[in-house]
Amino acid sequence: MAEKSDAQSHYNGSGKRVAVVGAGVSGLAAAYKLKLHGVNITLYEAEERAGGKLRSVSQHGLVWDEGANTMTESEIEVGSLLDNLRLREKQQFPISQNKRYIVRNGMPVLLPSNPIALIKSNILSAKSKFQIILEPFLWKKSDLSKVSDDHMKESVGGFFQRHFGKEVVDYLIDPFVAGTSGGDPESLSMHHTFPELWNLEKRFGSIIAGAVLSKLSAKREKRGETKGSSEKKKRQRGSFSFQGGMQTLTDTLCKELGKDKLRLKSKVLSLSYSHGEKSALENWSVAYASNPGKQSKDLSFDAVIMTAPLCNVREMKIMKKGNPFLLDFLPEVSYLPLSVIITTFKKENVKRPLEGFGVLVPSKEQQNGLKTLGTLFSSMMFPDRAPNDLYLYTTFIGGSRNRELAKASTDELKQIVTSDLRQLLGAEGEPTFVNHFYWSKAFPLFGHNYDSVLEAIDKMEKDLPGFFYAGNHKGGLSVGKAIASGCKAADLVISYLNSSSDGKMFKE
Repeated sequence: MAEKSDAQSHYNGSGKRVAVVGAGVSGLAAAYKLKLHGVNITLYEAEERAGGKLRSVSQHGLVWDEGANTMTESEIEVGSLLDNLRLREKQQFPISQNKRYIVRNGMPVLLPSNPIALIKSNILSAKSKFQIILEPFLWKKSDLSKVSDDHMKESVGGFFQRHFGKEVVDYLIDPFVAGTSGGDPESLSMHHTFPELWNLEKRFGSIIAGAVLSKLSAKREKRGETKGSSEKKKRQRGSFSFQGGMQTLTDTLCKELGKDKLRLKSKVLSLSYSHGEKSALENWSVAYASNPGKQSKDLSFDAVIMTAPLCNVREMKIMKKGNPFLLDFLPEVSYLPLSVIITTFKKENVKRPLEGFGVLVPSKEQQNGLKTLGTLFSSMMFPDRAPNDLYLYTTFIGGSRNRELAKASTDELKQIVTSDLRQLLGAEGEPTFVNHFYWSKAFPLFGHNYDSVLEAIDKMEKDLPGFFYAGNHKGGLSVGKAIASGCKAADLVISYLNSSSDGKMFKE
């Protein structure tokens, strides 16, 4: 079981009710943590299934993911969740996951996995390699003139170009952000997309020196830990999935929560709260539509965790003590579309197969005829995902690089994927299987105005006591960050219930 803080370990939430809106991984993680602490939860989901963007499909002897394909354990909340759910035995780590490729001059090039390999590789010019080597000396902490508050609104591209030059941005940063967020270096805010690296520059000047020093400091702290240290050392690190795909995680969460806690096909229409006469807590009610034309209402919640995208929150009606709580301060959020295309090829028809994780395509490689963002070598990563005579590939198209192309027909996208895989891997003929899934709002864009989004979320939480927000709009885009965001919101709810109940919910 996960460790709890001193206050939480004595917490008894029996009798307290919390509504969680949205059954993606953030909402599920929040609801599960609250349940562990004895809180009575009700989880509302507009769609007919829970899990959000974690969608796994098993068909024709194949297993593929239409959303996130892997995750990491970078956030401590992830490890606690996996332990609580007893999912360690179902984790799957990709074979040769350190072998990742970037396209250069129309062909895949192995991405260096360490500094020495980088120096030996031909992925960057000698000038760029030299600039990387010199970065710790050119960006010293004492040179405060280079690190100013003006960089608060700097783009990802501008940040990395200052430190490493344009070639690094074009051939390393550009494909990475396209593959992880669907964005591009100039549209993304550095402060919001890579807050850890942004803070390293503020602290150390050099991000290379800062990363090394931070890692050494973390190792020293770990040496001081004794409890459970031997077990943690044995665990494999890096990206992972689960037997049956990523949906195994959300399916397990749903099972642990129980069907009686989940209200599927229940679109929340409005929220309202009033101040209870006999309690210091707010009394929330939730109105939702479970069938066309039919509206239902649940009463008497002590708090609400909202994990729905802000575009959906804008459509809701919120009442505060009988008066409308206007949401006109919520900014428009830009969302990036993405098409996910699953293909299989007979192994004998792929003349240059690559072992490893996958290949990313820099936007500059469009001049060489490549239109995809990248391709995961799904059956190379997880051999049980396809029959022995087939290669299974997961290819991504769209994002900010080509929003319109993401909306193209399955036939058009099939031809694009086939063409790119022919060039990159020597795939001949037509794929033996094709599946296409389109996400109209795959990712929120962490653009230069994203401060206004976070300020709006803060305003909702401040002006609506007992209202808490979680999800990738607030915590970050990765699965791990979404889980952490949900767990942190649950912690805030527990503290709120605690502080608002005059200590009556503590076990003595």
